[in-house]
This record gives sequence, structure tokens and C-alpha cells, in this order.
Amino acid sequence: MTVAEPALDAPLSISVRAVHIEYELVAERRAALRARFARSADTTRRVIHAVKGVSFDVREGEAVGIIGSNGSGKSTLLAAIAGLLAPSEGAILVNEEPKLMGVGATLIPASTGYRNIRLGCLALGMSADEIDERLEQIAAFTELGEALDRPLRTYSSGMRARLHFAIATSVSPRVLLIDEALSVGDKQFREKSSARITSLLRDAGTLILVSHSLPEIRNHCSRVIWLEQGVIKMDGPIDEVIEAFQAEP
Repeated sequence: MTVAEPALDAPLSISVRAVHIEYELVAERRAALRARFARSADTTRRVIHAVKGVSFDVREGEAVGIIGSNGSGKSTLLAAIAGLLAPSEGAILVNEEPKLMGVGATLIPASTGYRNIRLGCLALGMSADEIDERLEQIAAFTELGEALDRPLRTYSSGMRARLHFAIATSVSPRVLLIDEALSVGDKQFREKSSARITSLLRDAGTLILVSHSLPEIRNHCSRVIWLEQGVIKMDGPIDEVIEAFQAEP
């Protein structure tokens, strides 16, 4: 796929200005709460400074990849752009509501695959009539067959990922945020998933893709931001950034 460059005078779609994101580890909260009620020194509280003063702009029509090692703050930053996390400092401005696509969202274990499709599509803003019209198309994309009549708790992790990917890609937002959604399933299904993303990009005005798959980044993006330990290490053309990233010891 040849990735088109955005016009130099294209309006801004996303502006991230000096953003810091901190959060307290969930596992520590109960002990920290007991310490506060006991009016003792809070030695159990552990705050993670996941994103540290990050700034960048994305223009309409631009497809930007974000790469980095595990724990570098990539998914945290994407969640903040989607409005799911509030920055501790700084500001994030968007010209349209972003839609975050990720394979890790929680579905309902006791409900069937079909029921989860309906609930997921409702959460994405579809009407009941729209869901009825597209239900079988979404179901067919999963390739789960009769398993869609079974409760989600009986699914393998791969089956769950297929179901969520099919739900998440059933809408075409103008600002699309993708968090590792292309690593779903076996080789054949990954190829089909990649084709679905390509189709979505024809309608989306802006893409930010977080992925460990450098071939997918190359396929869909023209610019890459390298995030490491919560700070931007490099931001530029895809070949230059990936070459530097791969040369890192």
C-alpha cells in the first residue's frame, strides 16, 4: 500500500501539548487507602509517570505510527488522545471525536457472541436498525460460525480477539486510533484484518497506529513517533525513524 502524504496546509486534526500522564498502580490502592485512614505515612503509594511532556501535531489526512519498547507509554498516550485518560498536565486538542480500536476491551463473558456484537455496536453509536442490517456481515467476518451462539466465557483468547476486532471495525470514524488491532488471529485472518484497516483508512481523515509490527507501520503510515520511557525519542519520516529504532542496542 502506498501511503499518501497530507497536504502541508491541511488543518490540524490532533494537537498534543506538553502532556504528562501519571497513574497510581491499582494493586497498591487498597493498602494506600488503609494507610491514609490510619493517618500514617503513605509508604505504599506508587505513582507511574507514564508520559513525560510529550508534544506533537497530526494533520488531517496523516497516518502516524507510534513505536517503542514495552512499557514506553504508547497505549497510555493513545487512551488519553481518545479521552479515556485525563492528562496530569498539558492539553490534548482534537477536531473530531476520536475512536479507539483495540483488541483488549472487555466484553461480557456470560453473553453469547451474537449478544456481544449487538451490545458492542450499541456502544459504538449504531441504532437497532443499523445493527440488524449489519449483524450477519459482522458475524461472518469473525469466522466463528456456531460459536457465536455460545457464551463468550467458552471462547479462546484468539476467538475473543476476532470477535472484538469485527465489532470495533464495524464503524468508520474520521479520527481512527488503533492499538495493536492488526495482530489478531492466524496469518490468514491477519491479512484479512489488515485489508479491513486499509478500507477504513480510505474513509478516516486521520490515523494513529500503535503497533510492535514494523511491517504494519510501514504499510499504513508515512510518519513515525518513537516513544521511549514516556518521552519522544524521534519523530519523522518512517524509514529514518525505523532505521534508528532497529539500530538501538
